[in-house]
Amino acid sequence: MKIGAFQFNVTGNAEENFSHIKKGIEEAERAGVRLLLFPECAVTGYPPHCIRSSSDVDLEQTDRIHEKIRMLAEKTCMYIVVGTIVCGNSHYFNRAIVFMPHGKTETYSKRALWGWDRENFSEGHDPGIIEMDSLRVGIRICFEIRFPEYFRELYVQHTDLNLVLFYDVSGKDDPARYDMIKGHIQTRAVENVCPVLTCNTCSAFQTAPTILFDRSGKILAEMSKGEEGLLVYDLEQSPLTFGEQGRKSISDSLVR
Repeated sequence: MKIGAFQFNVTGNAEENFSHIKKGIEEAERAGVRLLLFPECAVTGYPPHCIRSSSDVDLEQTDRIHEKIRMLAEKTCMYIVVGTIVCGNSHYFNRAIVFMPHGKTETYSKRALWGWDRENFSEGHDPGIIEMDSLRVGIRICFEIRFPEYFRELYVQHTDLNLVLFYDVSGKDDPARYDMIKGHIQTRAVENVCPVLTCNTCSAFQTAPTILFDRSGKILAEMSKGEEGLLVYDLEQSPLTFGEQGRKSISDSLVR
């Protein structure tokens, strides 16, 4: 499956964000991408960096944008994974919506809430495992990359690819934090013998990469920090190497 991630400068202007999302979808369609990933809160902006709080989101506007993305997914025959904010029963959720080629949607809401997230969102309860063609795909959001447990859940469910949506930035260049989070992503790929694709905003100074690691921690593709653009990679399901077989065998014995 040809997969992609489109990083752009996520702002608090939902219409402006949608213009970038639409551009990314159009570029991905031309490149033959089947699965396209966008950043955390790509539609709405992330509170309090882009908007004051989750309650400031114009829910009618975001619903209209979600419908436009749904129609684009159907038109382009693409799986499109987009971060946004939704509200249900007076609770706001930091959510990834998967817009399917056949018009339906699946969701995953962030569970690891701390600081700003805890002030703005309620904890999700979705498993975050979606069937996309021949791939079983896991979804996680930002801070969850720090915790092996969230990804071990995906290992037990035999995911073939894991996606992580980020909004992780700093007011100044922080290469140490960037490298640390990059290391977390690489470790999640290696310990679960599963490729990991991430997508971050390119606003301010990025402190998490838009990157694809293979299941042994090799970088297959990486976007430059601070630049809008599309990462594309043709992901093939190849046989496990000797080392990958070993990690999987021991992991299976540990999670029984």
